[in-house]
Amino acid sequence: MENMAYTPRGTLTPNRSLADLTWLRVGGPADWFFQPADAEDLAAFLAALPAEVPVFPMGVGSNLIVRDGGIRAVVIRLGRGFNAIEISGDTVTAGAAALDAHVARKAAEAGLDLTFLRTIPGSIGGAVRMNAGCYGAYVADCLVSAEVVLRTGQRLTLTATDLRFAYRSSVLPEGAVLVSATFRAAQGAPDALAARMEDQLAKRDASQPTKERSAGSTFRNPSGASSTGRADDVHDLKAWKVIDNAGMRGARIGGAQMSEMHSNFMINAGGATAQDLESLGEEVRKKVLQTQGISLEWEIMRVGEY
Repeated sequence: MENMAYTPRGTLTPNRSLADLTWLRVGGPADWFFQPADAEDLAAFLAALPAEVPVFPMGVGSNLIVRDGGIRAVVIRLGRGFNAIEISGDTVTAGAAALDAHVARKAAEAGLDLTFLRTIPGSIGGAVRMNAGCYGAYVADCLVSAEVVLRTGQRLTLTATDLRFAYRSSVLPEGAVLVSATFRAAQGAPDALAARMEDQLAKRDASQPTKERSAGSTFRNPSGASSTGRADDVHDLKAWKVIDNAGMRGARIGGAQMSEMHSNFMINAGGATAQDLESLGEEVRKKVLQTQGISLEWEIMRVGEY
């Protein structure tokens, strides 16, 4: 890295611990940690980076376990140069580092309905990558296009079709970094949208351990859909339900625990290692498979080395 042809304007740090950058507060160091100044800086950096060096784009770490051995790659984390939110007619364009909640609020003030983003804990880059959704609405429903910088440094606009959205997933070129996304939103009265978001927040805080160190939902719903929050929503195949049926609500390994409040939320109850958290998740998967023949899929990303 020392003899790279390009000197970035952003910050490049060797051997940077990632634990303090994830919501679960675990994990080892990245070989290199890069915070680009803007999209041009990112593109030039990637173009100059030797092709064999892997990159790992990281959001706000709300849905991530970094393993205790850390990551043998350049971890790229977008910051202030990537959090602008622009509104034009019925479209909202947000930088990948803009927080989902902030985008929902700004849109609502302009009379545009992206309220489903309000309770999603993360940034827009992660939301697009994961096709984030709740209350029966998903990024896939409203995304017009996304700007990415490819591993080669080339900039590209991808459509929703290009991203091949599915439940909690999309397909991005290897090593591509999302830098912004444009959404088309339905119109609504700002005060009604604000009231709906308040209601969603109150519901979330009543049912989820939002004060604990968690990473949101641990496993995908086996039925492949988000809870809509409606009274007629069928709950027999929700992840929390099958975890409860397996007797794993409140289960612990070391400092890792499946929350008593919401059994599909894994929390760092104090002093957990990444190994504790991942082992507990695998134990839950094993018990659910044994008791109900259902193979739960991780929703939390696990990266790096043991």
